[in-house]
Amino acid sequence: MLVIEDEEMLARTLAHGLREEGFEVDVELDGAAGLWRAGESAYDVIVLDLLLPSLSGFRVCERLRAAGHTVPVLVLTAKDGDYDETEALDTGADDYLRKPFAFHVLVARIHALIRRERRQFGAHLACGDLAFDPDRRRCWRGTTPIVLTPREADVLEHLLGRSGQVVAKTDLLDAVWGFDAADPNLAEVYVGYLRKKIDTPFARRSIETVRGRGYRIHDDR
Repeated sequence: MLVIEDEEMLARTLAHGLREEGFEVDVELDGAAGLWRAGESAYDVIVLDLLLPSLSGFRVCERLRAAGHTVPVLVLTAKDGDYDETEALDTGADDYLRKPFAFHVLVARIHALIRRERRQFGAHLACGDLAFDPDRRRCWRGTTPIVLTPREADVLEHLLGRSGQVVAKTDLLDAVWGFDAADPNLAEVYVGYLRKKIDTPFARRSIETVRGRGYRIHDDR
């Protein structure tokens, strides 16, 4: 999760509380820095203040959506005008919470956004001519079916759910194997298995290794 909040004490308090709830949390105190961070890594949710230095939360959200990022955005703000809420939602925010707020309400809203996003991921996922049906666990490239093991399917589903974004190895491990993943090299091993099935036979390189950061799946046609 990414928290973009310029009130440093509040940002630290939020980060601490959310980590206690089991979330991994990154924090940025500046709008432009937050926008850059959001574009560099895959997050389940972004908690975004509106009144930020260098770039307002309105513009951060607007530019994220313009760049094709679908990550859920929960806006936090001390502004209480209806027009501010309308503008936030119109620029792409998914939910809106006014300060001051109860922490348990924030956590409940975050969980609701994550559930909503996961339900959307249950629909047909695709990147170029590579497609995956999460419900039936079936994959194909063009009209050619590709047989995947259950774990390979889990890895592909997570990468396709963040298509075009960098997915850190640690995020992939947590999502597919859980926090108790015994071998940190599992992500690399299974990405290798996937490449041999979805890329190599079709002379493609859709799974890209981003050195020092993780993996990104993209349409390489």
